[in-house]
Amino acid sequence: MADIPQGPPMEFSRRDYHKITLCRGRSQVEYADQAAHIGTNTLFLVTPRVPYRWLPLTEAPAGYCCLFDDAFLLPARPGVVLSELPIFQPGAYPVWEVAEAECAAVEAIFQKMAHELQSGYAYKQDLLRTYLWELIHLVQKLQPAPVQLATHSAAERVAAQFTELLERQFPRPSPQPPLRLRTATDYADQLAVHVNHLNRVLKETTGHTTTALISRRLAQEARLLLKQTTWSISEIADSLGFADVAHFCTFFKRHAAQTPGDFRRLAGSGS
Repeated sequence: MADIPQGPPMEFSRRDYHKITLCRGRSQVEYADQAAHIGTNTLFLVTPRVPYRWLPLTEAPAGYCCLFDDAFLLPARPGVVLSELPIFQPGAYPVWEVAEAECAAVEAIFQKMAHELQSGYAYKQDLLRTYLWELIHLVQKLQPAPVQLATHSAAERVAAQFTELLERQFPRPSPQPPLRLRTATDYADQLAVHVNHLNRVLKETTGHTTTALISRRLAQEARLLLKQTTWSISEIADSLGFADVAHFCTFFKRHAAQTPGDFRRLAGSGS
């Protein structure tokens, strides 16, 4: 836990930890391939899956941030999986403008954490975990109320396992090695189900085929890598498991309606 640092804006980055930040003062948060969000009192969550950039829009922004990983948070809660919590799921909205009362409540938790970090209490790590869970649940309350959850069916469990396998391969930290799971058959084999069964389950639960879901996620990662890394187009193609650059370019143009080179040039120009 630390005060928000002063200095030049952060570059787009991905980390091996989760991060919850409260910023008092106008700021801009750009994450993944989404448009920037600007607010006065801004709370945002960063996970290892989502690259981001934070840009202060005031001279002296104030606030707090807390960095943690699964290993720190979960020892006291065996069986809990962070990715199953709403705010950590793929596609969850990671940025919120908070009212003054909510901002004060979040700030109070951060202040308790800051005080405990300086204490000599022998069990302060356990107490810090408790404060962190309190912070996570407070953030989750900012989410729209979910539809009442039904008991997960076998099909829903398979679909969730597929999504977890798919997301586990991202973000790509380096061009090599390439993706281990690349086709519908790869995922079906990993889940020990027939590829036709997997396809039927995903079609029923998501409305999309296995191949369509894989392709959509590959296209999203390709846009991120083109925008946020200096890897060559050939390296990106290799990293995403394409047999050659031509195949990758055809795939990307089908999904983005422009070539990888054109996309990178436009992204770099800010257009």
